Amino acid sequence: MSSSRRHELYVSLKLILCIALGIWLGAVAVILTGPLLIKALPAAQTQALAEASARIAPPPPPAAKQPDTMLRKFEQNLRESEARQAQEYEQARQNRQFNRAKCDFWLQQDRTAPSEKSRASVNEFCG
Repeated sequence: MSSSRRHELYVSLKLILCIALGIWLGAVAVILTGPLLIKALPAAQTQALAEASARIAPPPPPAAKQPDTMLRKFEQNLRESEARQAQEYEQARQNRQFNRAKCDFWLQQDRTAPSEKSRASVNEFCG
């Protein structure tokens, strides 16, 4: 019984190898005949095929100018932001200097004659 099993296994293995070889040879034949068929087609059909493949192909990447313009826009926004921050800082510094005199006055008032108004003014001008 074991010899018949071996014989069946041997035949099955041969059959599997022949099928695999046939599929592989068929794929090679299709791949090799494809370019030959395209060369044999009339020019009008090959042009139509080229146009169709161009429509299917992904579009080319956008030009490099777009990131360049984005970078310039970013740099411009950055400069504007820095200028705005510098202006705000200068205004805050001037306000502190201006309020410093008022703060000193109301602190002196609060020390000499404490009242609700002097305490409110100290909180307002001295922070």
